Amino acid sequence: MRRVAVTGMGLIAPCGNDPEEFFANLAAGRSGVGILKEHSSRLSTRIAAAVSFDGSAHFPAPRLRMLDRVSQLALVAARQALRDSALELSDDERATTGVFLGTGMGGSATTDEGYETLYKESSDRIKPYTVLMAMNNAAASWIGIDHALSGPNLTFSTACSSSAVAIGEAWLRVRGGAAPVMLAGGAEAPLTLGTLKAWEALRTLASEDPADPSASCKPFSKDRSGLVLGEGAAVFVLEDWEHAARRGAAVHGEIVGYGLSTDGAHITRPTVDGQARAMQLALESAGVPPDAIAYINAHGTATLQNDAVETAAIRRVFGAHADRVAVSSTKSMHGHLLGAAGAVELVATLLAARTGTIPPTLNLRNEDPECDLDYVPNVARHGQDIELAMTSSFAFGGTNAVLVCRRA
Repeated sequence: MRRVAVTGMGLIAPCGNDPEEFFANLAAGRSGVGILKEHSSRLSTRIAAAVSFDGSAHFPAPRLRMLDRVSQLALVAARQALRDSALELSDDERATTGVFLGTGMGGSATTDEGYETLYKESSDRIKPYTVLMAMNNAAASWIGIDHALSGPNLTFSTACSSSAVAIGEAWLRVRGGAAPVMLAGGAEAPLTLGTLKAWEALRTLASEDPADPSASCKPFSKDRSGLVLGEGAAVFVLEDWEHAARRGAAVHGEIVGYGLSTDGAHITRPTVDGQARAMQLALESAGVPPDAIAYINAHGTATLQNDAVETAAIRRVFGAHADRVAVSSTKSMHGHLLGAAGAVELVATLLAARTGTIPPTLNLRNEDPECDLDYVPNVARHGQDIELAMTSSFAFGGTNAVLVCRRA
């Protein structure tokens, strides 16, 4: 089996529009959560984690008219990743290089706009590109087109674990020698009225903190009330280690393990068994014991049930080491990016390992006896020795994906 290096990273997220800015804000405890001004008069929960992003700065008007926001975010993140990798692909390499991308909701804005035109405005004239903009595989397809990549192009949609699955499956492809290079990641742009109202109806969104709206997402805290939706994208260049070494590429880190499981129990209620199985499989594929992991970037959605179940799963897998491993949920700052969450959180995990700085779990001020691990509360931890780290993504539908990475 081949080693798999991460040689390029690109990101557009609520806490920053590139990986370094994003991580600096996480380490400083600067939240990207706030009041969503658009649609707020029709929302019971007005908070979200939005991205500061204008597509017109990146695409000419004719192209922009064909791109839903989710594709815009994905394309810019992919461009960043390829530029960061300094990779120049030959024609033969382009023929094997593929794109594996995760998204849970696809082109939400286009779908919303189409329904509004059809039903609210009673118009029979829908945008001619509606299907092409709204389809879930549009973002991955555009990345392939943008860079003339004719390897496998697959979209993974497993709700909140979508991008972690996409990265894990791309890792398997490079590791097995099927391709020396793959692009992998995820994108989500769910901050539309229809999507927000649907999540509101599910009663999983956080209550607005009356004193500080940016503090509304409170993973593992006893007063947690739910998740905060966010938008964004992250894309990685995964490269065969020897291929990267031959061209003298800088390496951000190495993906060494991937675990995938399904709860097979309930559409929304997570299980300790399913989550623990994914973690255990990731450790086994990495060939490392639990006590080798120094940091876990948790799924940590700030929902009552998930945080307690995840804590129990970590305790089951890590045993006595569970009390020594640092765990944090960066969703406290960038919100829950659904299908893009795993990719965005892998950026945080890789940079934590590289810098020795563990970003905090913000807004953790009330201890919950059911959540009793070291969650790095409120303040980042610097000067840490993090050779191996883990990041977990668990989803509605029960698909659990866990990645293990090693610092370069």
